[in-house]
Amino acid sequence: MKLPFHHAAPERALRKPLPSVMPDLQTANLAALYRAARVGGDFFDFELLHGRLVFLLIDIAGKRDEALDIAAAVQETFHTTAAELFRPSALNEADALTDLTVKLNRRVMEAADGVRCAPAFIGSYDEDLGTVFYINAGHMPALLKDEQGVQLLEANGLPLGLFSHATHDAQMTVLQPGAALLMVSKGLIESRAGRREFGLDRLRESLRQFKFANANELCSGVLTAVQEFTKNTPGQNDITTLALMRHANVAAAVAR
Repeated sequence: MKLPFHHAAPERALRKPLPSVMPDLQTANLAALYRAARVGGDFFDFELLHGRLVFLLIDIAGKRDEALDIAAAVQETFHTTAAELFRPSALNEADALTDLTVKLNRRVMEAADGVRCAPAFIGSYDEDLGTVFYINAGHMPALLKDEQGVQLLEANGLPLGLFSHATHDAQMTVLQPGAALLMVSKGLIESRAGRREFGLDRLRESLRQFKFANANELCSGVLTAVQEFTKNTPGQNDITTLALMRHANVAAAVAR
């Protein structure tokens, strides 16, 4: 029973993350394109620190406004913690990425005031070496295309937001000159044409056949392939693509 002197606690204003700023890279190009159904919690962001690109793609479950409020908290932690961990002196990238993921995981739970499933792909790209350290925390596999074909970077840990003491070990791969790394949201994989799903296999085969000169053309080509498959049927979830492509002639890019 509600008594006259009982007052409802004022609802906290929900925030939204700030727009992500796409950094300029010397040895690679970066792109992110999306088609929003205005229902999902897809979020991505970047930090360029001492010649290393630290990047994040996360899909926060729940209602859109709540998910974006959590994303705003994650964004703050991502920027402040990455700046602290990725300092040039005695940097161990694998350890730094693991520590960053621990902080992001706990921030998701704090902002959600409990458990909130948030699959994420977190990585760092070294401009000079072309190395990519990454953690796939229950996210869709990323796809790496180079002269050897298309390789899947599978999940190697649980999604963020489930267990406060969960840890993830960073994996490592290399972007050869001309190679590209593609990350996509679950909504893209689950895009449907009738009862058929676009699916990871179709994405992998599309990437194998694509001809693209930069990361933006890659993202655009992926979205076009999905639109053609679904015949432009409005999506049931947000569709996000994020791509990093190393220049074919790295030495010439650095010289410029």
